[in-house]
Amino acid sequence: MTVFRTMIVLAALAITGPMTIGLSPVEAADTEFLGQVEDLPLAPGLAEDAGGFTFDKPDGRIVEAYAVGRVTGAQVMRFYRDALPQLGWREVGGAAAASGAGAGIAAFTRGTERLTIDTAEQSSGRLVVHFVLAPAEGAARP
Repeated sequence: MTVFRTMIVLAALAITGPMTIGLSPVEAADTEFLGQVEDLPLAPGLAEDAGGFTFDKPDGRIVEAYAVGRVTGAQVMRFYRDALPQLGWREVGGAAAASGAGAGIAAFTRGTERLTIDTAEQSSGRLVVHFVLAPAEGAARP
């Protein structure tokens, strides 16, 4: 599965170039992905955290996952705003709603799925990123 994930990122980078999402060719090849969402890259400086779940239902899957790291919410959001459109995601809802220096939220859609990314900085300086993938409301089902 790792080969498949790397191929997705490399294909996107071949089309748009690695500097578009702020990755050198070496960093692009070393990109890690969320274990539960095979084509969702982890922003540099993040590591997937334990917890979360995957639930398949007739109208789509629901995935909840977490990642942590010593990066800022702004860095994480900038990465996803640059990287996700290259993987077919479109940001919805306008600007992020932030509630502090290390906190923010962004939502993206692709096909019949909606991805929400929420960041929160802990008092320890560690950033927690919460990913929720669910069927998009009002999306036409196949």
